[in-house]
Amino acid sequence: MNLYEKLPNDFLIDFYYEICKNIEKGILTKAMYYELGLITSVLDQRGIILSKPTDFEDVVKQKNIS
Repeated sequence: MNLYEKLPNDFLIDFYYEICKNIEKGILTKAMYYELGLITSVLDQRGIILSKPTDFEDVVKQKNIS
């Protein structure tokens, strides 16, 4: 069980959007997409679907190749 599985939905959703906002502002790097993936997987299991950033899949694929 990861940390995100222990957190309530509202906290996870707020945290997800805060990470996205900070990536867009350049405060956080796209490496944080890994964390977004963990959060969305937990929310998906709970039946809550959030839209991913448009370049999410591309960034994740690049990280897996490197």
